[in-house]
Amino acid sequence: SESMLFPLQSSECVDVAESLAESCRENLELSPCKEIFSDCRKALHDYLSGAPFADYQNSMYFDRFLQWKMLERQPITKDTFRQYRVLGKGGFGEVCACQVRATGKMYACKKLEKKRIKKRKGEAMALNEKQILEKVNSRFVVSLAYAYETKDALCLVLTIMNGGDLKFHIYNMGTPGFEKERVQFYAAEICCGLDHLHRESIVYRDLKPENILLDDNGHIRISDLGLAIKVPDGEQIRGRVGTVGYMAPEVINNERYSMSLDWWGLGCLIYEMTAGRSPFRARKERVKREEVEKRVQEEEEEYSDKFTEDTKAICRMLLAKDPKQRLGCQADGAAGVKAHPFFKNINFKRLEAGILEPSFVPDPRAVYCKDVLDIEQFSTVKGVNLDQTDNDFYSKFATGSVSIPWQNEMIETECFSDLNVFGPQGTRPPDLDWNQPPEPPRRSLLDRIFRRHVRIPSTSTTEEHPREHNS
Repeated sequence: SESMLFPLQSSECVDVAESLAESCRENLELSPCKEIFSDCRKALHDYLSGAPFADYQNSMYFDRFLQWKMLERQPITKDTFRQYRVLGKGGFGEVCACQVRATGKMYACKKLEKKRIKKRKGEAMALNEKQILEKVNSRFVVSLAYAYETKDALCLVLTIMNGGDLKFHIYNMGTPGFEKERVQFYAAEICCGLDHLHRESIVYRDLKPENILLDDNGHIRISDLGLAIKVPDGEQIRGRVGTVGYMAPEVINNERYSMSLDWWGLGCLIYEMTAGRSPFRARKERVKREEVEKRVQEEEEEYSDKFTEDTKAICRMLLAKDPKQRLGCQADGAAGVKAHPFFKNINFKRLEAGILEPSFVPDPRAVYCKDVLDIEQFSTVKGVNLDQTDNDFYSKFATGSVSIPWQNEMIETECFSDLNVFGPQGTRPPDLDWNQPPEPPRRSLLDRIFRRHVRIPSTSTTEEHPREHNS
């Protein structure tokens, strides 16, 4: 109703927005989605960017906004976090759990050892992963919250995913593979993640079960963007990268491509989640790389009775050898994949809003990964020295907090509601009143317990009092 769209009928109400109420109502009947408000949103934005924004800049609310931005831009160091157990290993170092001291929020810290990066000439790859993670804001791709450096390592602080990876769940939880409902759910979330990456012109290039992680609630995120790359508008790229058994024919043939290989990867994942084995290589089969690549290029995958007709059909369309014939590679892109009958039970609007319930929720008492003692230790890197040119690269990498994840952390941990307080009846609080002198900083508990008081008497000797015992 109009009263819901415009509850405050006052001089502040924007006339131009009222004129759009009728078309909003009509479109709401025809197709209920967020796009129906785009004209209304633009009109409102145009209005607010005038006099109201100027008023805002002169208000205490803008001063408070600047306070928050200053807090957000504080230097980030290893002391910002508590470090916990090792969760696994990446290409350049360990991944461990960590916690922000100030808020209690848990993350995963991916360490990239400086000497290991330099020895393997991995600077461009490390910086590329960091910059791509920073750019993507999707509930289906791991988020980068902080990037900082220590004396020995560069650190990416990422969404923590406690539910294990899809490879563990496919092969270590009873009969290999999942029932169709669970395959549909994961495939739909992966499809949304790929869609979000592709909209930013990013091709992922390494889709495989161990790179898909589950969170505490059973939702998945795409992780490890080390091979992802931004494709220039209207261009195609070349590069034989990926993992044997999951690389598309056009990659093996060293042909040019853009997003096609990610849809091939989705086909491989749907097949493996259903069959309990990858399409071109049996589980633990000892076979040469050349043989697997020959199968990918020439052989048709086989389908057991685990595959329903819909599952078989989507796999065949995603695993088309010719990218021009492949599902997802047509003009409609991800929308074409989402429209396939395999996904007929998935409401993608609800899925993207995060309100579709997963069919499997990890047990909070279980550990869905290798024992910490089974994680191989990294060897010491010898014969590598760091110099000034390395520092230039580190300064591009260690840029501190990332705005949207940091702001989400403040909201989720209730720091925002605790700190964002104003005076009675909307007056300026003391910390925003420029006429009042700032409060002296409070001494911390540790400071009060351990600090010695020094008294300087008139004589030349200095007498030192014992430590205070009162807090």
